[in-house]
Amino acid sequence: MTDRITTSFSAESTAAEVIEGIDLTGRRIVVTGGASGIGVETARALAGAGAEVTLAVRNVEAGGRVAAELTAATGSKQILVAPLDLADQASVAAFVAGWDGPLDILVNNAGVMASPLGRTPEGWEMQFATNHLGHFALSVGLHDALAAAGGARVVSVSSSAHHRSPVVFDDIHFERRPYDPFSAYGQSKTANVLFAVEASKRWAADGITANALMPGGIRTNLQRYVPDRVLEQMRTAAGGGGLKWKTPEQGAATSVLVATAPLLDGVGGRYFEDCNEAEAGVLTARNGVAPFALDPEAAARLWEVSVETLAG
Repeated sequence: MTDRITTSFSAESTAAEVIEGIDLTGRRIVVTGGASGIGVETARALAGAGAEVTLAVRNVEAGGRVAAELTAATGSKQILVAPLDLADQASVAAFVAGWDGPLDILVNNAGVMASPLGRTPEGWEMQFATNHLGHFALSVGLHDALAAAGGARVVSVSSSAHHRSPVVFDDIHFERRPYDPFSAYGQSKTANVLFAVEASKRWAADGITANALMPGGIRTNLQRYVPDRVLEQMRTAAGGGGLKWKTPEQGAATSVLVATAPLLDGVGGRYFEDCNEAEAGVLTARNGVAPFALDPEAAARLWEVSVETLAG
């Protein structure tokens, strides 16, 4: 393993601080889930640095409102909105078909957390289908656009919740084991890291790198399925000392760093938190990356399973 990447930034750093001095003029970026939570702040920072930013969102009306607000705030006339429902493979295919030209950065930011058991029409468990399979299909579908950009990056937004579960290949979709919302979420977040590991390996010759990250604890619409009392229990239990909630601007910082930092040119298959590469094997509630999330054999297996699943 090469040296761990560290920066001068921290958990308190904001997206604006991380991107200061970086010029993204001429770059084209897609941010999934760009109309809410840290997606908005990620898009704001990237657009403010001169990039063309497409908000890929389920609710186009909400996306339009956010785009107008970001245009007013940044002065950018290059904030676009396109429909994308990650749980609907036809929607993913339509987005891919509608994309034209190179793509410099894909930020796989959207997600659902700890939802009640739900299934897609294909029978896939909803959190895995949305958080992993939807982004997998989107990324693979946009591969040629990423390759055409030269030095493209894929940003995979994971979570410290990946510690809760590896990918359970014997029963990914909870067809035989009891459904647990947090285990399902954790499994999907582990899949986000494994995707970055394998994508960086498979696409290295195309100049594409992929990295995963944990944004931190941020109160956003992502937690709509989690009661406040449970969130408070999670906060006070984290690491013994209590979790300090980040602002959305702080929560977007690691995504923006992974997307734009020159230090990460040519670097892939890693997991970041609080604007630094996480230490491997620190199995705590909030920090570090579980070894199973970086396991190259599991990453290769997940890729094959994903291809087979999508092929039906």
